[in-house]
Amino acid sequence: MSSTSTAKTPAGIDPRGPRFGALITSTLLLVTVFLALDAATAVAAYWLLAAITVLFAIGASLGNAKHPYGLIFKMFVRPRLTAPKELEDPRPPKFAQLVGLIVAGIGLILGAFAIPFGLAIAAAAAFVAAFLNAAFDFCLGCQLYIGLRRIGLIKQH
Repeated sequence: MSSTSTAKTPAGIDPRGPRFGALITSTLLLVTVFLALDAATAVAAYWLLAAITVLFAIGASLGNAKHPYGLIFKMFVRPRLTAPKELEDPRPPKFAQLVGLIVAGIGLILGAFAIPFGLAIAAAAAFVAAFLNAAFDFCLGCQLYIGLRRIGLIKQH
């Protein structure tokens, strides 16, 4: 009798897709930070962060392959690239979207309660994570997923 697991791993995704999305997200978050630093544009920052939060919610619930940025990547960018050397497990990037959702959600709450610079700080934290992924292929949320799985807080399917 074989001792191998019968659990099915989700189909892999092109690892360049989440990086493409992180590039767009980091740009939007940087704009959000700058808008949030000026009282005259704070409302615009709030609504931009709200839109980004919705995008994080889509990524956290549906995954990167069905995220609007993932669809743009699949339709317009991916056909122009060579095949990836290997595919990536979609679960860590999906978890990273959840982390982004939480951080952006905290920013919205802080902004709604007019906590000084709360929205800017939350958007800046999310920007750092997105920028690290876009520029250096280092996904903080993915690393958090791996660490939580290693210590047993996230069960392997």
